[in-house]
Amino acid sequence: MKRVFMLMSLCAVLFQTGCESKKEHKEEETEFLVTSPLAKDTLITKEYVSQIKSSSHIEIRALEKGYLQKIFVDEGQFVKKGQLMFQIMPAMYQAELQKAQAEASFAEIEYQNTKKLAASNVVAPGELAMAKAKLNKAKAEVSLAQVHLGFTQIRAPFDGIMDHFQVRLGSLVDEGDLLTTLSDNSNMWVYFNVPEAEYLDYKTTQQSSNRPQVKLEMANQQLFEYPGEVQTIEADFNNETGNIAFRATFPNPKGLLRHGETGNIIMEVPMKNALLIPQKATFEVLDKKYVYVVDKENVLRSREIMVAAELPHIFVVQKGLNEGDKILLEGLRLVRENEKIHTKFVEPRTVLSQLNLYAE
Repeated sequence: MKRVFMLMSLCAVLFQTGCESKKEHKEEETEFLVTSPLAKDTLITKEYVSQIKSSSHIEIRALEKGYLQKIFVDEGQFVKKGQLMFQIMPAMYQAELQKAQAEASFAEIEYQNTKKLAASNVVAPGELAMAKAKLNKAKAEVSLAQVHLGFTQIRAPFDGIMDHFQVRLGSLVDEGDLLTTLSDNSNMWVYFNVPEAEYLDYKTTQQSSNRPQVKLEMANQQLFEYPGEVQTIEADFNNETGNIAFRATFPNPKGLLRHGETGNIIMEVPMKNALLIPQKATFEVLDKKYVYVVDKENVLRSREIMVAAELPHIFVVQKGLNEGDKILLEGLRLVRENEKIHTKFVEPRTVLSQLNLYAE
């Protein structure tokens, strides 16, 4: 019996020791890490839907009425400045030029005869002046006829790429009819709209001597290999959208970009006193983001937040948190609403540095 009693006592001691060990282990598990949002100036990456335009994109129109006699180029062809593109039947304008030249020759002869007579005092000086004026008028008519004849030949005003034809060979075109369009794609202008708040942040942090560089994501989700520069901001805001248009210029030496394409501008936008928190401190309910806020009694309260921007492993909080709030950093699935926990505070700068983030 004595041996049995001693054995039972030993079991009781071991059981009590095991319970205390489990209790201590449980208390260690309930110590959760908490931190606070970090407020600092930062650069966030923004994407803007954009329209890609040629730096020079013009309509080629007929300058004279007539039949389209010849087409010297093809759709999509690259043409050089001064290259002949279209020929409108010139017969009528050639005849007008010949007529004007003949009248100018007659006026020249008449002027020379009058000049000789005036030198001999046979005619009055007024008649010489009239002959001179008639000659000048005839020469002006020749110049005008030459201009009209020149208008029958339509040449490229600059180097560029032809668009599709609006007329075909033999068509009767009137003055001002559209023939095609021509695009200079050596440099591309990319337009995108920026909200007013981001515009103000951009202007207050921008150095006047520096033009920010931007990137272009093309429709195939690939980045265009050449960076662009923001060179122009339009004068007025759109009252309906609250946006203002920016224009970035991209070099296009390989001719990959064409007029009328779309894409996304990727731009770094400065934000003052942005609230930064780790993404792992958030959870989602019905597509809304929440954090657990720890109150003064170490009780958990879920709170919805609004995210202004997303960086690798980090959120920029627009609404829902203040700089002094304490939020649960880890173990979100191990706790529940209104639960009291043991906490250990970690400085937000330390938390962000351990995430290997880039945040300025």
